Amino acid sequence: MADSVKDFFDGLPGRAGAGKTAGVNTTYLFDIDGAGQWTVAVSDDGIDVHEGAAEAACTISASEETFLRIVSGEQNPTTAYMTGKLKVKGDMGAAMKLQKLF
Repeated sequence: MADSVKDFFDGLPGRAGAGKTAGVNTTYLFDIDGAGQWTVAVSDDGIDVHEGAAEAACTISASEETFLRIVSGEQNPTTAYMTGKLKVKGDMGAAMKLQKLF
């Protein structure tokens, strides 16, 4: 479990093995209110994370609290989306693939 959003993104490439990213080639922008923005590029080779915003196929927005609850397993991401705590813009299919990646 990450202590902060930054810790989560710093450790993300090591947690998502190449087997999980096979066949997924897309870029995500995570806009976490209160913590910052991270661009995550997923390809067959793995995951590349950069702090800051860049063009992405899918943008995921949430508060810092909600995001940390989701990545810790305390909050179901679908429930967070349905209740407006998690917002998705762009490629919804790419967003659905996130659960198997992380």
